[in-house]
Amino acid sequence: MHIAITGNIGAGKTTLATRLAEHYGWEVLYEAVEGNPYLPPFYEDMEKWAFHLQIFFLNSRFEQVLKIKKLAEDKTIIQDRSIYEDAYIFARNLYESGKFNETDYQTYRSMFNTITQAISHPELMIYLRADLPKLQRQISKRNRDFERNIDPDYLLKLNVLYEDFVNLYTHGKLLIIDVNNLNYAENEEDFQTIVDLIDKNINVGTQLEINPL
Repeated sequence: MHIAITGNIGAGKTTLATRLAEHYGWEVLYEAVEGNPYLPPFYEDMEKWAFHLQIFFLNSRFEQVLKIKKLAEDKTIIQDRSIYEDAYIFARNLYESGKFNETDYQTYRSMFNTITQAISHPELMIYLRADLPKLQRQISKRNRDFERNIDPDYLLKLNVLYEDFVNLYTHGKLLIIDVNNLNYAENEEDFQTIVDLIDKNINVGTQLEINPL
């Protein structure tokens, strides 16, 4: 089974993927952040490095999906961010904000469309909904040098595009979890809340929206 965790920068995807993998015995595939040569310069000059970064992520996630196709035959794989977020959220945002020129964007989308015709969607998508203050607290806490000066407006626009994405998503089961009041990294009750929701609802319908208080 292929499960993907989606959400904005700082939403808590990696933490949740790690905890769920440990809890259920799943295998986790992480986003290629560490060792990515384009991330630090991208945050210094988005227009210059947008195409390079998106191609790097597209290739990295395509390699992951090919690996998942083999592994998911007899085990559950949880993926830290899906290939679809790159095109429908991050690349789209760069294009609409004028940081991705028309030629590069159309080249990128053509490559994305070709690749996604050859792969399968995750059986379950888990979207972590987080507002700007939550994202900023999480980003500050993990203290990555290249993320220190992320424009709040950049995060807000990504949130808008994430909501568009999940509202139109019809390719598989979608579980939406509002994480603004959850601290599943340190609070066992909060983590158990998510585990209970997955255990209870994973086979129900096609879209679930969970807003724990």
